[in-house]
Amino acid sequence: MSVRILLLLFLLMTCGVRAQGFAGLGTDAEGFSVPEPGRELVFPQDHGPHPDFRIEWWYLTANLKDENGADFGLQWTLFRSALRPTAGKGWSASQTWMAHAGVTTGEDHFSTERFSRGGIGQAGVTAVPFSAWIDDWRMTSLAAPGNDSLSALRVFARGPDFSYDIALTASGPLVLHGDNGLSVKSASGQASYYYSQPFYTVTGTITLPSGRFTVSGRAWLDREWSSQPLDPDQTGWDWLSLHFDDGAKLMGFRLRSRSTDAYTSATWIEPGGKTTAYGDGVLKMTPGRVRRVAGRDVPVEWRLQLAERDLDITVRAINPQSWMETLVPYWEGPVTAEGSRRGQGYLEMTGYE
Repeated sequence: MSVRILLLLFLLMTCGVRAQGFAGLGTDAEGFSVPEPGRELVFPQDHGPHPDFRIEWWYLTANLKDENGADFGLQWTLFRSALRPTAGKGWSASQTWMAHAGVTTGEDHFSTERFSRGGIGQAGVTAVPFSAWIDDWRMTSLAAPGNDSLSALRVFARGPDFSYDIALTASGPLVLHGDNGLSVKSASGQASYYYSQPFYTVTGTITLPSGRFTVSGRAWLDREWSSQPLDPDQTGWDWLSLHFDDGAKLMGFRLRSRSTDAYTSATWIEPGGKTTAYGDGVLKMTPGRVRRVAGRDVPVEWRLQLAERDLDITVRAINPQSWMETLVPYWEGPVTAEGSRRGQGYLEMTGYE
């Protein structure tokens, strides 16, 4: 997502900082840069890292099918976190890196993660030419000269029981969320810079214990950075990206709070890339069927309503047991959408205990 940074809990565990809000994302941002209205996002520079901000990620999800029509979901994420506002070098560098990868089928869910300290070459991101990596996991630009560097990518990751190697080509523009890329996350004004490339077509291979599969489909890349994206009272979120069969797309999230109503936000994306942003309360996200997942009660079915677009749909998990067994565990997996529109996409849910 956007708001999806789980990395800071790793920071808190390693540095002994007291958590505020979910995973400490409401922690005071003193000394770090913070998102401000009026800043124009600049490309390709903003495809790269922003070390003066505390947290950042490059987040890819994909809905795929094999040659027999079986469904697969795929996730590749690289998180960056700054331990302190000063830079440092080598092992003293202030940047830490964490990566997550996952593959989901209708019957199985596989996940793994990796960690690195910045400054030693094991992990990092460069804007020009674009490349993001940790160990041998890679997200690398294949774009032709003159095109946006995220318009074509190759992505690779592997874990103990899976691997994938895919190529992505974008057929539409980058999308800015919120107010020209400033995405507000709470009534008290916490925010992040947030943009996406939601127009990828995908081809490639996935290797699982059951065999090697040739797959194709659609993918969505999120880019987001901030220093205090959540209010201290917020406890977790429910985030969705959806590709509808008519070419329209939707990003929406609901941030849950201990003491107030959930805060919502959405971006409607037309087939040609034109966007409409919807602020708090416009998108209605109502949890439905609940399943017991990893010892937690998790809603794996949702009703989404966006009256301004005559949208009333039910979103269902392809595999309700899509639990990421990572240092900070969470639910992440592919979904289908039925109702006033049909489609598919990805759902992420955090903070369920």
